[in-house]
Amino acid sequence: MSEATTLARVIVRQIIESGIKDVVISPGSRNAPLSIAFYQASKKGLIKLHVRIDERTAAFFALGVAKASGLPVPIVCTSGTAVANYHPAVLEASHTNQPLLVLTADRPARLRKTGANQTTEQARIFGKAVRYFADISGSAYPMELPFNSLQSGPVHLNIQFDEPLIGGADDAWLDNLAIAPPKVFDRKSPGTLHTKSTRGLLVIGHDRGGLSQESIVKFAENLGWPVIAEDPLSFENAIFHASIFLTSTKIRSEVKPDTVIVIGRTTLSRSINALIYTARKTIVIDPRMATVDSDRAADQKFLALPALQVPAADSDWIDTWSKLAERSAKVIADLDIWSEELFAREFARHIPSGAALFIASSRPIRDIEGFAIPRSGVSVYANRGLAGIDGNISTALGIASGANQTYAVIGDLAFLHDVSALSHSSHAKLRLFVIDNNGGGIFSTLPQAGVEGFETIFGTPHDRDIAAIATSFGVKTTTISSVKELSESFTKPITGFEIVVVKVPTREKNAELLKAIYSKMESL
Repeated sequence: MSEATTLARVIVRQIIESGIKDVVISPGSRNAPLSIAFYQASKKGLIKLHVRIDERTAAFFALGVAKASGLPVPIVCTSGTAVANYHPAVLEASHTNQPLLVLTADRPARLRKTGANQTTEQARIFGKAVRYFADISGSAYPMELPFNSLQSGPVHLNIQFDEPLIGGADDAWLDNLAIAPPKVFDRKSPGTLHTKSTRGLLVIGHDRGGLSQESIVKFAENLGWPVIAEDPLSFENAIFHASIFLTSTKIRSEVKPDTVIVIGRTTLSRSINALIYTARKTIVIDPRMATVDSDRAADQKFLALPALQVPAADSDWIDTWSKLAERSAKVIADLDIWSEELFAREFARHIPSGAALFIASSRPIRDIEGFAIPRSGVSVYANRGLAGIDGNISTALGIASGANQTYAVIGDLAFLHDVSALSHSSHAKLRLFVIDNNGGGIFSTLPQAGVEGFETIFGTPHDRDIAAIATSFGVKTTTISSVKELSESFTKPITGFEIVVVKVPTREKNAELLKAIYSKMESL
């Protein structure tokens, strides 16, 4: 038995016994001992094996699996540039405390800096983005893997495998496993939040700081304050269209809160952040302040939802917010021009209860925030740690791997950025809507709109046929350009992976429509 095979089996056995259910590997030679060991375990039904040829795709796919399951997911790759391709997903996992177990294969340390093929300095390549790192040599077993560190984010094990890489083919090493239930991370009681404020506001960031939707709903009910949710599809009692009507400086001055409680991060709307900054007192609740956001500023900070001692909210304060929501809802309800905003409103209304939904960064997630009518019944996911457009298809596919019906909404640039994910997509039950406005639509709504060279360096029109690209990968594809066609797309069951290309007006017309909507908020 080779030393490499023995070490790989020790690692895989501990992973299975910890209660981990999925692993994502990419093909390579140096990681062969781990790949073979995981394959043997999968053949016995002990773990679900996913294979992705692109390491960046693999890592974002694993991120999606981890988001949906709540369990750690190992990712396995060979040495060299393969390791570096994990970095974007590791950063996203770090900024959302997601439990990625990064297993990178390496040559023995004696070969570093000697010109050996496919050998670079992999130790600590992810820097502070991981919660624990170990550079493991072949003589490290028996060893105990740092599963506790996964409770607060990614862990990196760089494993040195010496040749021979291939050992025995028996699977007796998988006998007599003692599989434990997944570990639950319990923080100490965060204490009690005291306030005398009767004009308070609760603002919930899109990823909720990793806290459960159910726990926040209960917290909000006990608090009794108006709620603004960046994810309106998870909080049915949230104020309608707050990010839209708060674009009015007049309205913001009228609803200046005394105290704001922020759960997680508010990363979508400048209008909401502008209102938060006017509050006399700000309270932040986010577990990430113990890891990546240690310098976050607030008058009070909690790592978990605290107990509450608050007076009843002022009835006039509640009425003011309710009236603004009602008036803005009438404006949004009157939208009848096919657009990205109308798509967001109708998509959010039609998505069935019980479905999972992944929303990409840039305009799609902001349009859902602003134009969806608050509701519940949908499990919503997004990569809001660093809000990148990379890996979005892969993350959606990872979420879909464990769900019965999954929807996703992404932009055309996000689609092109992760198009290699289509190489491994045939088994997912995912309907992916791609908003095609031929470029970077969000930039037309930002201050750089109209500057010299805008189309070249910001708009970046791709002039590509999204449907043709998807079809070339063998993915079932349709194109829609009306509310009627959108509605019809929800009448069909999701039987596999399919793409719906959403053709919308130009980016310039969309920016003009948004300005027109914002101007109407001034007269609410």
